[in-house]
Amino acid sequence: MSDPALYTNALWAYVFLCVLTVLPLTKIAAPYGRHGRQGWGPVIPARVGWVLMESPAVIAFAVFFFYGAHAHQTVPLVLFGLWQLHYVRRTFIYPFRIRAQGKTMPALIAGIAFVYNVFNAYINASWIGHLGSYDPTWFTGMPFLIGVALFVSGMGVNIQADRTLRALRAPGETGYKIPHGGLYRWVSCPNYLGEILQWTGWAVLTWSWGGALFAVYTLANLAPRAKAHHHWYHQRFADYPKARRALFPFLW
Repeated sequence: MSDPALYTNALWAYVFLCVLTVLPLTKIAAPYGRHGRQGWGPVIPARVGWVLMESPAVIAFAVFFFYGAHAHQTVPLVLFGLWQLHYVRRTFIYPFRIRAQGKTMPALIAGIAFVYNVFNAYINASWIGHLGSYDPTWFTGMPFLIGVALFVSGMGVNIQADRTLRALRAPGETGYKIPHGGLYRWVSCPNYLGEILQWTGWAVLTWSWGGALFAVYTLANLAPRAKAHHHWYHQRFADYPKARRALFPFLW
């Protein structure tokens, strides 16, 4: 798993995956959440699906990381902690805080995401835990300062946006409403913007092709979905704010 040639081939596969992801998503929204629809095979409870598909980002990442020769070093351990800070919340806290009673997702979608997260965990954990090299002075350099600023601010935007969405529904209530406040003043999907900022910060922090490709893949996956959300809001709500953009304030 730590063979550099294997890792290089995996990076090229990641490039292909980014292209393979963005092309169909510009035409059709992935069938879960508000875009859920029949015809995608068996379904599973949404909470089960979230935990299942995100769990490799916690478990497989830890396995690949601690397999590495550099796992005991300070810089890789800090990077490991930042990654787990996001994904432990995303896997084991977030799914149980959303209003997901009675909601389902296609098992196919959860399965595809599970495989992707194993692959992404290998790409990123193998680099920081084994193949990459980080000098202790990294903590005082600009990549660290810029990367941490982007990562933490992006995570904060994501958490605040999720909190706003949860507050729209009372316990047991279903249906959708227009979110307001925070970055929802300017964009329809600040939670996605937060994810993009966060993993751009990760790319800067790790200064690696794997981190950069993860940031590109996040954009390729979430930008089309943000556009689909934005269009959905305008179709569903006649009074939806016209000045809002889909993902990037004042731009798009």
